[in-house]
Amino acid sequence: MSAVRRKPRAYHPDRVRDALLAQVEIVRLAAPDLGGERPDVRALLADVAGLIDALPRLLAEPPPAATRPTADPVTWALSTTAAAPTAPSVDEPADPAAAVDAAAQELEAVLETGVRDDVLLPHASGPMRALDFTVTRVVALAVRTDDLARATGHPVRLDRGALAIATRVLADGLAAKAPGASTELRVPPFVAVQCLAGPRHTRGTPPNVVETDPLTWLRLATGRTPWEAATATGRLRAVGERASALASELPVMG
Repeated sequence: MSAVRRKPRAYHPDRVRDALLAQVEIVRLAAPDLGGERPDVRALLADVAGLIDALPRLLAEPPPAATRPTADPVTWALSTTAAAPTAPSVDEPADPAAAVDAAAQELEAVLETGVRDDVLLPHASGPMRALDFTVTRVVALAVRTDDLARATGHPVRLDRGALAIATRVLADGLAAKAPGASTELRVPPFVAVQCLAGPRHTRGTPPNVVETDPLTWLRLATGRTPWEAATATGRLRAVGERASALASELPVMG
């Protein structure tokens, strides 16, 4: 089903800046100990360096001719397929951990501009506000940080602010992809959205509810964890005859 345009969620610049800086610092400090000699880990770290460096690179490009944004974090999430970290990139740096560190320094120098909502950046999905693009970096970095943690077994944690932003963007992506009000997705404590066409719920407890924790939702929404596996472990609860229909709408983002 094609995505439906909705009014984008507003994100506070200070919270976006702080979340990105915190998550970048977590990965930067962990990178030297993640076993970068492994091809899959090297590729993941190179990808992290690239997504951190994306904001400085776009800010250095000429602004788009358009005067209004046509893309936002939800349209980005629905249109993005993340590269699978199965092989080293042809542009992989000799020292991915050092590349992450260098990218972090470049980012810090431009981040105040990167959280402005009056600056437009050129983007493959269409012109995007700098603040919105920085939100996408928070989401992408949260996903890749979790990929690194699962690939290495190293406890690379997710910053709470970054996880909150990623959870909300991906939930809003599901609501846009599967519009309606027959089913409620709950990811406490961060977000609840209504989705799926069908009888509209208006009062009381919704008859169709899907509830999970933020990390499980991050993995479900990006295809890292199958619906059946999350249900079997009890980390996903689906109540109501329409609730399981959400499974066919996943993943929201690659």
